[in-house]
Amino acid sequence: MAKPRIEHVCTECGHAALTWQGKCPGCGAWNTLEKRAAAGSKGGTSKGPRSHAGAATPTPLRAVEAERSARVLSGIAEFDRVLGGGMVPGSLVLLGGAPGIGKSTLASMALSNIHASGAPTLYVSGEESAAQIRTRAERLGEAALDVHVIAENSLDAVLATVEAERPAVCVIDSVQTMAVGEGTPGSVAAVREATAGLMDVAKRLDVTMLLIGHVTKEGSLAGPRALEHLVDCVLHFEGERERTFRTLRAVKNRFGATSETGVFEMREGGLVEVADASARFVGEASPAPGSVILCSMEGTRPLLVEVQALVNPTEMVPPRRTATGVDRNRLALVLAVLTRHAGVSLSAADVFVNVAGGIRVDEPGADLAVALAVASAHSGRALETEGRPLACFGEVGLTGELRYVAHAERRVAEARKFGLGRVIAPRPAEGSVDGLAASATLADAVRAAGARGRLSAAA
Repeated sequence: MAKPRIEHVCTECGHAALTWQGKCPGCGAWNTLEKRAAAGSKGGTSKGPRSHAGAATPTPLRAVEAERSARVLSGIAEFDRVLGGGMVPGSLVLLGGAPGIGKSTLASMALSNIHASGAPTLYVSGEESAAQIRTRAERLGEAALDVHVIAENSLDAVLATVEAERPAVCVIDSVQTMAVGEGTPGSVAAVREATAGLMDVAKRLDVTMLLIGHVTKEGSLAGPRALEHLVDCVLHFEGERERTFRTLRAVKNRFGATSETGVFEMREGGLVEVADASARFVGEASPAPGSVILCSMEGTRPLLVEVQALVNPTEMVPPRRTATGVDRNRLALVLAVLTRHAGVSLSAADVFVNVAGGIRVDEPGADLAVALAVASAHSGRALETEGRPLACFGEVGLTGELRYVAHAERRVAEARKFGLGRVIAPRPAEGSVDGLAASATLADAVRAAGARGRLSAAA
């Protein structure tokens, strides 16, 4: 009889290695690899023919009957839009975000609206007592006090309650607090088994499960990566607790488009939808040196945000490069292209870039806005059209060229809606777009914008 195969599994991220190591290759944590038998490992092996008596019979997709159930609307338009039109019965939705960002508040608001519409709901809290949940619900209105709640972290008790109550929507706050048997909550095995048990009940009873998840210091969802593969939809609730704006972003959605974004504002009475976020950001922007308007696309809708930059002489080596709201590596790339192909010397200056309002922009179309904001701050010249900051979008290539990004017409239309008549961007792939000042290279865009104050002759 052969010995069972042994592997070493990280308790933080679930990474499996054949040999023990002090540092996990997956997440970099120290002393987290535990020795255990590999899944599916048997004590004996057989090389003889296998029996196919229990084989399943494949069915053509044409013969499969697909039930189309009506989606459950949360009564929060931004939330429903990010989900693709509401929550699908029997689905698992994972909502992650930093502590205090408003995950529980958003879930409580959704449950109160669903319960007010006549559908049964259930709020399961493994972290707070029922009295603490009531305190939060009191500021959300009278409807929030009618939601049924249990303070329980035993998975068996939670599953039994869901079986008995049959809610339309159930919130688990949070999945990392669910204890399986006598095991420790939050471990890789416990999170996997808890999610699998909740998924079984959700699919069998058509209960929509909204799982609230913790995040790591790096901002990613805590627990095994398999958790994201098990659920149907993964939402990230982003923002800073000190700021009022919050962004809800879909990074996975089996029933709708990914990369959809909803904008909320935190007020005393809870989260408030920001239906026209572009109007808020453009209205607060000022035509000062280092300020431009980015015509970005968040999912299927255009969004205008203000990108600000500050360039300050320094004697520090190396100079500081700070980015808030944009990727720091992308900022380094844009600064290198500015120096090499547009003649903007930044080797003796600190550079700070910020997306106003606490919004994070991850799309490549933000490159040109960052570049022009830095060039404007370096030259000391404000980039404006008709008293408003200059609008732009486009991807910057390593050779200094501007690359086309999708939905140019919708971006320009959003800018013109708010009186931004001229938009600097790459040449469109086909035809022309009214109101777009096309540029082939970053140097051309800098010239067209008028940010040439202290630029060298290479620009």
